[in-house]
Amino acid sequence: MKQVLIVEDSPTELHILRTIMEKNNFVVSVANNGIEGIEMVKRSPPDIILMDVVMPEMNGFKATRALKKDEATSHIPIIMVTTKAQETDRVWAMRQGVDAYLNKPVDAKELMKSVKELCP
Repeated sequence: MKQVLIVEDSPTELHILRTIMEKNNFVVSVANNGIEGIEMVKRSPPDIILMDVVMPEMNGFKATRALKKDEATSHIPIIMVTTKAQETDRVWAMRQGVDAYLNKPVDAKELMKSVKELCP
């Protein structure tokens, strides 16, 4: 089974994302902020990462940049799942290296379409 790391600090959003991914046969790991997410990826690299932006300690932009700059983790697809819906946020996320950008509340079909494209 494929593994997904969800980096998300909101219990509600985490529950929604976890439910969608588990229904689609993913093994789910969870990090509550960017620092924890990076540490978990280095310990046990997932097949794909779902990354929030607004989190304590380290935001999703910084965490994505760190993961994409590291040769050991740069190949892992990252889908940013965020409430930040401005075009400038999307452009900035793409510059950091995200592979897809989805807005909350996330649509399960849209999320799984992106997941399947990035993690066949």
